[in-house]
Amino acid sequence: MKIRKHLSAAGLIRQIRQKFGKIKEHRPMNVDIPLDDAFMSAFAMFSLKDPSLLAFDQRRAKPENLRNVFGIEQIPSDTQMRTILDEVDPESIRPLFKGLVQELQRGKALEEMVFMGRYYLASLDGTGYFKSHQVHCPSCLQRQNQKTGEITYTHQMLGGAIVHPDRKTVIPLAPEPIIRQDGECKNDCERNAAKRFFEKLRQDYPRLPFIIIEDALSANAPHLAELKRHNLRFILGLKPGDHKYLFAHVAQSQATGQTTEFELQKEGVTHHFRFLNDVPLNEANAEVRVNFLEYWEVKGGKTQHFTHSATLRAGSG
Repeated sequence: MKIRKHLSAAGLIRQIRQKFGKIKEHRPMNVDIPLDDAFMSAFAMFSLKDPSLLAFDQRRAKPENLRNVFGIEQIPSDTQMRTILDEVDPESIRPLFKGLVQELQRGKALEEMVFMGRYYLASLDGTGYFKSHQVHCPSCLQRQNQKTGEITYTHQMLGGAIVHPDRKTVIPLAPEPIIRQDGECKNDCERNAAKRFFEKLRQDYPRLPFIIIEDALSANAPHLAELKRHNLRFILGLKPGDHKYLFAHVAQSQATGQTTEFELQKEGVTHHFRFLNDVPLNEANAEVRVNFLEYWEVKGGKTQHFTHSATLRAGSG
């Protein structure tokens, strides 16, 4: 029970504050807002689901909850928070994610996320969190409008979380920024960020058996090679328009009776399944083989359709 106490909301918040307190201060001495207060304020903003920094700033008028729940002594304004945290290296907060996962392991809470008796599902996707036509920094991605010449500056990241189909709770993994890298003149991209993400994922969790879940943008041979290199299984979305060769191969196999198909009825919904193992990913990479799964459900005359490539193997094992 002592370990479980540390996994309560209050216990986890205390641990997060302690870990924030260990991050090296990058500013001169005699600052007004301690770095851990700035971090905890940002954490509180997202925990409380405030829509913006400005909305969170209004909480400074009644700071009791922020002090009692999150332990924040000096609450920064929206401008102060942005100024303080913009200069922090994102890698400095990576140990917080790893530390919390380790706490969940020690407390046996991570076992509740096990899928298929052994694996952990890690869902990945890219997202944007900053966009401006005027404000920018050396790390910003840049996209120029071909008609107007206007440049849009953005920051994006590849986010990941351990998920389970039967649970609403997710366990966040350290995100990987998609930003212009030092010394590079070209934009970064989600594919390059994924390479860095997998490398660091295996550094942090070398023994956890992951199944990576991603959308159809990731269903390409170089990306699958990266997954294989890091001993990661995968379930990736597929689109007929992007994988015509694969879908034609499945259609031919279906016509000759080589696919396995079945359906089941549950709570007024008809669930249809079709799968085929050892399918070539595309014509240019016929040696890259995946397992194909197609699923569609019919409810009230409406059909939803999903297709995936998957493997529960890595390498030849």
